[in-house]
Amino acid sequence: MRDATAPRPPGADPAAAGDDGRPARFVDGYLLYLLARASGIASAEFHDRLKARGVPVPVWRILAVLKGTAGVTVGELAARCLANQPTITKTVDRLQARGLVVRITDAGDRRRVFVRLTPAGEMLVDELIDDAKAHQDRLVRAMGLGESRILVDALQRLIASAGSDC
Repeated sequence: MRDATAPRPPGADPAAAGDDGRPARFVDGYLLYLLARASGIASAEFHDRLKARGVPVPVWRILAVLKGTAGVTVGELAARCLANQPTITKTVDRLQARGLVVRITDAGDRRRVFVRLTPAGEMLVDELIDDAKAHQDRLVRAMGLGESRILVDALQRLIASAGSDC
């Protein structure tokens, strides 16, 4: 059995299984690490494309979440965009100043405010979604359609089982 503290020889596969069949390093089999790493790697190219268009990732996330809705509260945007509410509020302020979103007060409860895309916001997000779909198609082709569907299903079940209602 190999000494875990011994240095690996150059070129050795760090994810190679140990004698018990598990990855030699904890992180190589740790689900949360793998999810985060895969997300970072898979998102990097698309995020570079957003940056080239002058669209920050938080703006993309807000626009994408709003697409296909009649409006979403800032709290729900924060949860779905993986950001805190004050950050989302400031970003929505900037998007509203650019004419990409509007705030609509709920007629039944004036304390509730929904954020909704404007026609200009719809046009921008539609262009971005086309880019996102093309990027995703490349990832799906590299992985294979069957495995991609299994992964999407597994991730949806993981999210549902974690008790997230967003």
